[in-house]
Amino acid sequence: MRPTLRWIFQCFQGIHYVILNGVKQIVNLTEERRFILSLLPASCQRYYL
Repeated sequence: MRPTLRWIFQCFQGIHYVILNGVKQIVNLTEERRFILSLLPASCQRYYL
């Protein structure tokens, strides 16, 4: 499998940054998405983690 950048972006479409009652959360960050993030540079990891 040779994932394209478009495929990677589509994988991350479902992730949302939510602030509810002053509490910040990243919603829908699955184990698969965490694995993909581990393969990306640190700057991308900081954005989602």
